[in-house]
Amino acid sequence: MKRNITLSIFSLLITFNTVYGVFVSVHAAAPDNVNNQGRFIADERVVYRVDNPQTSRLYNPTIVAGKDRRIIIAFEFSGSPMPVIPNQKGTGKSLIYTSDDAGVTWDYRFNYSLMQSRLFVADDKIYCFGHYGHRGDLAVFESKDNGKTWSDPVTLTDGELWHSSSHNVIVKNGFVYFAMDRKDDPQMELTWDVSEFTPALIRGDLSKGLLNSNAWTFASAMPFYKVVKDAEMNYFGIPFWGGYYPKKAMVQTSTKRIGFPPVGWLESNVVQITAPDHYWYDPDGKTFHIFSRAHTGRSNFATVVKAVERDDGTIETMLETAPSGVKLVYTPLPGGQMKFFVLYDEQTKLYWLLSTLAVDSMTRADLLPLDRYGHSDNERRSLQLSFSKNMVDWCFAGLVAMGNSEKEARHYACMDFDGDDLVILSRSGDQDAESAHNGNIVTFHRVKNFRNLIY
Repeated sequence: MKRNITLSIFSLLITFNTVYGVFVSVHAAAPDNVNNQGRFIADERVVYRVDNPQTSRLYNPTIVAGKDRRIIIAFEFSGSPMPVIPNQKGTGKSLIYTSDDAGVTWDYRFNYSLMQSRLFVADDKIYCFGHYGHRGDLAVFESKDNGKTWSDPVTLTDGELWHSSSHNVIVKNGFVYFAMDRKDDPQMELTWDVSEFTPALIRGDLSKGLLNSNAWTFASAMPFYKVVKDAEMNYFGIPFWGGYYPKKAMVQTSTKRIGFPPVGWLESNVVQITAPDHYWYDPDGKTFHIFSRAHTGRSNFATVVKAVERDDGTIETMLETAPSGVKLVYTPLPGGQMKFFVLYDEQTKLYWLLSTLAVDSMTRADLLPLDRYGHSDNERRSLQLSFSKNMVDWCFAGLVAMGNSEKEARHYACMDFDGDDLVILSRSGDQDAESAHNGNIVTFHRVKNFRNLIY
């Protein structure tokens, strides 16, 4: 089956050619770095599309650049019917593909059963780390041949509750470091439970082999509701609609009253501050800062905590402190109200941020477009790229992608360095998507010569 859909995003012409109802290879004319109506800095290809967008959708894209310019991607299929894949390898609703021609065509490799997973490279292997089911145990599996074949997943925990999305990984001094959301004290079951999450640093010892549960260390727990008190949120307008733990607020949208769960944090990136003149710099290199999506009702704020490696090998989670002695929770970050992705570029000593652009979070919820998903701060239409020298002050680099309507999302994206380019994979939707949250396509984007965007 072939189907052509022409979309106009400002002056861009993007043509979608759907092949076989599931797998798609699409080219969009690459724009200049700058045009008169905005800064579109990437081209776009649709690499996967579901047959039945009202009953099935795609989640959690993850991407990594392997050896020999191979690109490896993975994403989750949800709903039914599950697509039939000839010569399927492995089981589960998450799929791995590779490309050897810079993302023009893609080869199926493997099915697996983990959720909210992330791909990363360490010790000349490619790993996939995620969890089972809803808030399930952690597991990892590997590829020794650049993503062509994969081992079976190995379970690392027993009876624990975890949540995450595809976020960054730091490889340093024989260890890998990344952050996930841990839930140690479950009380809330009937609403979104991000107020009970801990943004937890996870460390893997490469010398012990990452498929060994003894190789992993988990930071101490610090759930949001236990450390951030109501009185400490005065003067920020947080929470915007209410939502003090454990109660939720009710907000009237254009179609119905919907709940706003208690404020919290989720979906975490880990960074190290490398500049010696930074207030948060640790000369011993033992401190990692975890920047998380801030669920508050406000846009362009993230949360930040730090995790410190102790001499006994444990990792302690704590709040950061300003020079005044005041504890920090919130920090400015473009798109911090949604899932974002951070990469540190050693060449430029800059942090690169892929996030959701918000343009109308102050529009009354009951006056929002009918196809807006959720609350006023839940816009998912546009992806932006920014850079920073310190993780606090940000410079806008350009727009990566934008949908033609509210439900044609470009969000929950991830990225990796591919030579002088950034390669990006986005959870997206076209005009047939069920909603902005429940997208029906996965899109691939390339920002060529991204360092030329620095000013």
